Amino acid sequence: MSDHRLRAYDSILDLLPDADNPTPIVRLQRVTGFEHARVYAKLEWYNPFGAVKDRVAANLVREAEERGDHLQNLVEPTSGNTGIGLAMVSNARQYGFSAVLSKAVPLEKRTSLRLFGSDLLELDDDLCPLPGQPEGAMAKAEELGRRPGWTELNQYANPANPGAHYRTTGPEIWNQTGGAITHFVASLGTCGTITGIGRYLKEQNAEVTVIGVHPAQGHDIPGVRSRQALALADFFAPDEYDAIVEIGDEDAYGLCRRLHLEESLIAGPSSGLALAGALRTVPDEPGVVAVVVFPDNAWKYLSSFRRHLPELFPPEPDAAPAPPANPFAVHLENAFALAKHGPDVIDVAEAARLLDAGVTLVDVRNPDEVARVHIPSSLKLPLGELSAGSLAGLPEDRTTPIVTICAAGTRSLYALLLLKAQGYADVKSVDGGMGAWAGAGLPTG
Repeated sequence: MSDHRLRAYDSILDLLPDADNPTPIVRLQRVTGFEHARVYAKLEWYNPFGAVKDRVAANLVREAEERGDHLQNLVEPTSGNTGIGLAMVSNARQYGFSAVLSKAVPLEKRTSLRLFGSDLLELDDDLCPLPGQPEGAMAKAEELGRRPGWTELNQYANPANPGAHYRTTGPEIWNQTGGAITHFVASLGTCGTITGIGRYLKEQNAEVTVIGVHPAQGHDIPGVRSRQALALADFFAPDEYDAIVEIGDEDAYGLCRRLHLEESLIAGPSSGLALAGALRTVPDEPGVVAVVVFPDNAWKYLSSFRRHLPELFPPEPDAAPAPPANPFAVHLENAFALAKHGPDVIDVAEAARLLDAGVTLVDVRNPDEVARVHIPSSLKLPLGELSAGSLAGLPEDRTTPIVTICAAGTRSLYALLLLKAQGYADVKSVDGGMGAWAGAGLPTG
């Protein structure tokens, strides 16, 4: 019989944390610079499979089993950690598991998934999957989950995600601080962590301050979302948070390095992100007790650290690259990268101003996406049709100003290039797409 006191277990799944078997909190001694406030790190790499998402993976499966779902093979869109958790829970339950994820996810995570028995489908998708993108990980996993014998549990829309933290992480933090917690801080990805824990803590004490931390647009921190992308997250509940803070890559990775050297904590980049947000918002006052969730450790992000802390890594021996299938493809990729940061990319405020002035707004998303949310006056022309040469509904005058929009700003930029190739001279693309538009509170239908 499993016994937490003796740390003796019948199954690896019995190590999953709860109020009787919590992951540790550790007080930060040096990096905060605080004189009065006490700041604790909640070390979630002490979960049995190494990350905070183990809780979510186990709860997704637990609730499905309790509903009586007949589980055989699971498929999940992921940025890595939920996939790893589901792979290992599936192994313990003897289910099959497939992960659908972006090629931008660090190699270490993708390799771990394969090592742990997962089948991988790697796509050209955002680092953290977004809904409403037909070529993305979410849509593909949903499609695969409809096959006979397959189930998608869907961490991005399944209430078992925040429910995992309401059931376990919240009570753990409350007990570990003796109910003295005044501030709770978490990074924002699916938002299951902050929403589930925040709801529990505020039920115990409505005065607990809940702080969410997100990266800047175009960030390089796996598992978290920019403010524009958060607008599309089902569990993003800004009305339930007391503050939302943006932190850049440089601050997140720099603070991570300080945690390694000054606190001996092997924290990953999203931990540095969350702590940087905490240090910006938590007051240094007597009686302040803050808990910051550290989602996982550094080992799965060595390639990310190489990009942001290159001075720590010796140069690789020279190796001759394989010749590309299309030797000119690199120039197309470079053109797209330059266009992404060029003068033809505008923010939603400028797009709204141009729309009011009568510009033609072209929505290049697919019809099912448009049906869920759209801008009423926009012209609908899916990217696939535009790429095939269709200009249906577009003005014949190639000097007419046009603005393109999609879900997050990638397809609209391809549309911009296609329209310019067709002779349209004045084309702009909306940075952040419909996610940024809705997040800014602009009108939708």
